[in-house]
Amino acid sequence: MKIYTGRGDEGMTDLRDMSRVSKTSPRIEAYGTVDELNAVVGTVRPSAFEDVEEALAAIQNHLHVVQADFANPDPEEGDPVVREEHADELEAWIDEFQDELEPLESFILPGGSDEGAKLHQARAVSRRAERRAVDFASQEGANEAAMVYLNRLSDLLFVMARLVNQREGVEEENPTY
Repeated sequence: MKIYTGRGDEGMTDLRDMSRVSKTSPRIEAYGTVDELNAVVGTVRPSAFEDVEEALAAIQNHLHVVQADFANPDPEEGDPVVREEHADELEAWIDEFQDELEPLESFILPGGSDEGAKLHQARAVSRRAERRAVDFASQEGANEAAMVYLNRLSDLLFVMARLVNQREGVEEENPTY
């Protein structure tokens, strides 16, 4: 597979169906931000905690599916698409990880341990990816399951950041007003 083709030199790129769009289109912004999110999630791996590591590995694969889904204007049978089960898996992890945490009573400042801070950063990028996806969906339509997935993912990343910080003995800090 050749890395450079020159096809994007004029500011256009190919979608899965080989149609050409501007690199600044809402679709490209959406799946490009998901790509950035996937890279940020990758900075947390390997995790010091096996259950977190397994979830992050699955999330990275899910995010690749989100990108493929967004890059395909007209999916056919067998094409990669986000399904409801992807968000269900995130919800199961949220419930499992939250059972280990003290109830949240106030806003917390993002940060903590190195791994916890990276998970907070991933959460913030996940929210941006969701905003880009909402913009794309409002203009062109998008798979609703992918939208739900991105919304749920930021919740999971928040819970994982709290969990990792707690396991590493890092106390949460609350903002002062």
